[in-house]
Amino acid sequence: MENDAIVVLDVGKTISKLSLWSQKGALIARESRPNQRMTSAQIEVLDIDGIESWVLNTLSTFSRQAKISCIIPVAHGAALAAIRNDRLLFPPIDYEGSIPRKLRDAYLAERDPFGITGSPPLAEGLNAGVHLFRMERSFAGILEHATLLPWAQYWAWFLSGAACSDVTSLGCHTDLWCPAQGDFSPMAKRLGWAEKFAPLAFAGDVVGTIRPRVAERTGLPASVRVYCGLHDSNAALIAARAFSQINGREATVLSTGTWFVAMRTPDEIFDAGMLPDGRDCLVNVDAWGKSIPSARFMGGREIETLIGLDTRRVDIRPDQPYLLAAVPGLVQRKTMLQPTFAHGFGPFPNGRGRWVDMPDDWYSRRAAACLYAALVADTCLDLIGARETILVEGRFAEAEVIVQALAALRPADAIYTSHAHNDVSFGALRLINPDLKPDAELNRVEALPVDLLHYKEQWLALAQQAEAAA
Repeated sequence: MENDAIVVLDVGKTISKLSLWSQKGALIARESRPNQRMTSAQIEVLDIDGIESWVLNTLSTFSRQAKISCIIPVAHGAALAAIRNDRLLFPPIDYEGSIPRKLRDAYLAERDPFGITGSPPLAEGLNAGVHLFRMERSFAGILEHATLLPWAQYWAWFLSGAACSDVTSLGCHTDLWCPAQGDFSPMAKRLGWAEKFAPLAFAGDVVGTIRPRVAERTGLPASVRVYCGLHDSNAALIAARAFSQINGREATVLSTGTWFVAMRTPDEIFDAGMLPDGRDCLVNVDAWGKSIPSARFMGGREIETLIGLDTRRVDIRPDQPYLLAAVPGLVQRKTMLQPTFAHGFGPFPNGRGRWVDMPDDWYSRRAAACLYAALVADTCLDLIGARETILVEGRFAEAEVIVQALAALRPADAIYTSHAHNDVSFGALRLINPDLKPDAELNRVEALPVDLLHYKEQWLALAQQAEAAA
């Protein structure tokens, strides 16, 4: 049995994952669970009871496979929890749930300018500050004497009872943080929320040991240490910095999953005013408080919309030659997809997704979806000034049309891919053991042998026309 094993709890929007690792970074076991969408008091909320039960059951299984010494949580950034007297006050709001128009308008009047927070006004509940605004106005006094927790730190509290916050979670499009000042936003202070957040801790700090009831329920030793944890895309960024091509230099990481998130580590001082407002650009904050210009779109969700629920069909290995072979015909016929299939998100938030000359062939349709993802990603990279070195990580790094098209669209940049499944977990592990090294080198991507630059010009012109007309 492995001693001093590490558990990474990764609570994504679509899927929750638990993985078990050796101290040297070798994977022992991994389990995952699709998250459900729930409703409470006519508000769409996260599946917190289901996730909690699954976490405890899976930890019980893991405890029989290794002697676990520590757990570190990572999570998406668009959720907040409120606790009082060691109890959760209400289920965290699901950011994909609709916000009543009058309430949203009132919130927009309160929020600070983009240049202060680096948070653009995002669709639905993606600015986590609107969750607090909604609950206070829907249920008078609900936050009195409450302690507020970002989503990753909720799981640290659930496991240990220790309440904390971290800058990566507060600084990812929440409207609650000022990256340049390293402090809460004027709105968060004015509305009394800043003083309610649990104290800041470094993402890699131990905040406590597991609760006695968690130890009893799971069979874990009472000495298991729980770390503060962090925002999932920031964990991927830490993983990327383990590579010599990325660390300490101008580089951008494109993390792919439900969201495609481009995060640039610039070699110059960066100001939020350098980013365009209204195109899903934002400033993230890394674990050390540095501003990270970012842009994103809901790439995995859009691919799912286009081809069905089984998104493996664009990245499954046996299909790659057939998808690649379909590309020249698509380009020649000028077959393409226009943004966006996730309305309100990405660099063309107002466009209405549509086909231009939809093909009958199933491989061609999937290949077109990949070309579409590459074109939108390329636009996002341009918006944040990405250059020189770009690392594509996450599940869609194995979709060869996407990464090879990106290399063709950006001939002046070096495009790399890393292992497609473990980057978020590996980044979390490196907070515990910064000396961990990747088990494989980065792969330099060869460009598609197709001229995509003229295709891009046509695609971009149509996308800009549709956006302007919306």
